[in-house]
Parts: sequence; C-alpha cells; structure tokens
Amino acid sequence: MNESYVLDHSYAQLNFADTPLQMGEYENCTFNNCNFEYANLSQFKFTDCEFTDCNLSMTKLTGTGFRDVIFKDCKMIGMHFDDCNEFGMSFGFEGCALNNSVFYKTTVKRTLFKNCKLIEVDFAECDLTNSVFSNCDFNGAIFERTNLEKADLRTSFNYTINPESNRLKKTKFSLSEIHGLLRRFDIEIDKNS
Repeated sequence: MNESYVLDHSYAQLNFADTPLQMGEYENCTFNNCNFEYANLSQFKFTDCEFTDCNLSMTKLTGTGFRDVIFKDCKMIGMHFDDCNEFGMSFGFEGCALNNSVFYKTTVKRTLFKNCKLIEVDFAECDLTNSVFSNCDFNGAIFERTNLEKADLRTSFNYTINPESNRLKKTKFSLSEIHGLLRRFDIEIDKNS
C-alpha cells in the first residue's frame, strides 16, 4: 500500500469511517469535526497535528505514531494507546471524553489532561511522571503500579489510588479529594469536620 506524506493540510467535516483517510504521515495538519469511529489508523504517523471536535472512538491504533498532537473536545471512547508506537509519543487532551481507554504500560510523561472524562481508563503500569490532570473525572479509573511522581491531580476528582501500589513521590493532591488515597483502607472520613 502506498503511504502518503501530507503537510499543512486541513480536514473538516469528513467521515473517515465511510471513506478511510489515506495511510501515511501527517504533519502540521488539522482535523475539525471529523468522524474516525472504528477507523483503522494503524501505522499512521501524526506529528504536530490537532484534532478538534472529532470522534475517534474505537479506532485501531496498532503502531500509530502520535508526536506533539493536541486533541480538543474529542470523543475518544475505548482507544488503546498501549498499541501505539511509543517512540516519541507525546500528546495533550483538552475537553475530551477518554472513557474506557487504555494507557497500560505506556510512557506519557509531561502530558496535559484538561477538563477530561477519564472514566474507567486503564492507567496500570503507566508512567505519568510530571503529567497534569486539570479538572478531570477519574471515576473507576485503574491505577496499579502507576508512576505518578510529580503529577498534579489537585483539581481532579473521583480517583481511587492505592499509595502502597503506586509511585506517588511529590504528587500533588487536594485535601478535598484525599479520601481517594485512603479508600482501600476501609476507613470513614468525615468531610464536615
């Protein structure tokens, strides 16, 4: 299959679920209000690209490269970032729904998650060192042997993180959500005193 190289191109209101995007490398491209649901993006490379108001739910990401990619207000349900090409993997998420997505054993240091729904996301054995989670909902998210050193979760909520099985050195939490670190101990915390 011929791979294309696309530079500085904008895509808007396209349905890539019906007509697939041509396989290749995309650099400094924008995707606005596009549908990729269930699309196969395996082996694609996206560098300095921005996805806004796109549906990327259930896309296949085997060997996909994301380098300096921004996702804004995207629906990204059930994405397997653990299948991506980890070389140089870097991205940021703002206003995205990443529910049921998987970051298992990935290295995504210094990643910004802002105003995101991270419900039932699998962060097990993930390296999130220096990542910032600003106003994110972690309801049901999995943290097991996760490196959260120097991560900032001060404005996020609904997390359950076991301090004994995760790396939390210099991790920032808010006092109002500290119960998320103590749930496994089955103790009662009175929030009113």
